[in-house]
Amino acid sequence: MDFLLLNCLLCLIFAIIAFLLFLQQARGTSPPNLPPGPARIPIIGNLHSLGRNPHKSLADLAKIHGPLMSLKLGQVTLIVASSPAAAKEILQKHDKVLSDRHVSLAGKAHNICDFSLTALPVGSKWRNLRKVCNSYIFTPQKLDANQELRNDKVVELVEGVRRNASEKAVVDVGRAAFNATLNSLSATIFSLNLADEEGSETAREFKDLARGIMEEAGKPNLGDYFPVLAKLDLQGIQRRVEGHIGKVLNLFGWVIDQRLQRLKSENYASTNDMLDTLLAIGDEDHNPETTMDSHRIKHLFLILVYQDLFVAGTDTTSSTIEWAMTELLCNPDKLAIAKKELNQTIGIGIHLQESDVSRLPYLQAVVKETFRLHPAAPLLLPRKAGVDVEICGFTVPQGAEILVNVWAIGRDPMTWDNPNSFMPERFLGSKVDAKLMLRGNNFELLPFGAGRRICPGMPLALRMLHVMLGSLVHLFEWKLPNVVMPEKIDMEEKFGMALQKAEPLLAVPTPI
Repeated sequence: MDFLLLNCLLCLIFAIIAFLLFLQQARGTSPPNLPPGPARIPIIGNLHSLGRNPHKSLADLAKIHGPLMSLKLGQVTLIVASSPAAAKEILQKHDKVLSDRHVSLAGKAHNICDFSLTALPVGSKWRNLRKVCNSYIFTPQKLDANQELRNDKVVELVEGVRRNASEKAVVDVGRAAFNATLNSLSATIFSLNLADEEGSETAREFKDLARGIMEEAGKPNLGDYFPVLAKLDLQGIQRRVEGHIGKVLNLFGWVIDQRLQRLKSENYASTNDMLDTLLAIGDEDHNPETTMDSHRIKHLFLILVYQDLFVAGTDTTSSTIEWAMTELLCNPDKLAIAKKELNQTIGIGIHLQESDVSRLPYLQAVVKETFRLHPAAPLLLPRKAGVDVEICGFTVPQGAEILVNVWAIGRDPMTWDNPNSFMPERFLGSKVDAKLMLRGNNFELLPFGAGRRICPGMPLALRMLHVMLGSLVHLFEWKLPNVVMPEKIDMEEKFGMALQKAEPLLAVPTPI
């Protein structure tokens, strides 16, 4: 009887909530001249249309309703751009008034949005963080200074694959790339390896946490679309994200505590890594309102490193390498061309350096083609309209969430010939190559976004991607396990904040 009463009470509560939502929605008036979109169901709007892979569902809807369309997700108006022209309007022409972020409930966990370059609204705090990244972390001079360190991590990657090859063992390509990326970033940022050579337990833990965060943050959350339900956390997304982030912050926290203790020593010698840079900035700032004391440095560093560098950088970089290797193994003729170019330009068995990449146009084309077919952030990060604005002849209302579907743009037959085929050759030739430079000026290919919200880690990501991928192709022969034929490779995607390969790529290397 008690169980029946509880069920009745729950049903009554949900019925009341649904009624209130319906009334609130009924009172709201949609602005005139919204972009076209699919028919809406009362209360939930178009939530049912997103499916398990929203980037694909939205691409299919765009074929019906056009390159700029509107949907209603609960109480949120969503605007989706699916063509280069619409993307240019949003990311360039109206960038100033469309640069604020739509931050999800998951993104607010542990006050991340107060310190994250990707989540902060455009303002003085955001500009200061961007200045730190652009002036102290991702400058060509700083990246050049750390080139040898990154090369060491690529050598470690190669040696790890070589050990697997000597044992005739399969290699999980994505995991190997993740460990190398994690070590490269951790050495650059705070002078240590997070992925050790003994089995990389820390790397495995961090990878699981990072992927868990990206997957949870990428899920549609009812609390984001119905604010009245936010505190209930009906899907458990906020609870899981809070748990994941708490573990990551603890993982990094001890590193910062140790550095702060060492700074008190008279014999401390600076490592010139990112953490020392942030601490030096704090020491040089004598404004009491902005000086970064140890507590603020710790929190800023944790969030900036966790959110904007490690979680975003490691998973997206390793995933892109995994997709590139998958496409090359599915297309042995393309793999042979890439290998021939490397052999002729670098020399058989010689390690690839960052300075060599400019002489490897086919390798660069492979990376671009991978970005086109498998963008790490298929919908980029959501923006929010600061004012009503006219785009492509339609009204985008203030407060609307805005997505740019770069996955759909990359497969648009109006823009690309044979859009679903892996054809690096499409990027060869000076005319095409000069047009598509990945830096946000050409809206057919936007793996890092564009405008003032372009990914700050792009210069580092491009360096790591080309050298890691090129080294794997150049120094090993690769084949699939005996039971797998190239045409049978699983190409299913796993949607999250980063677009993962649903089944890991397992391949057998043979050293050259």
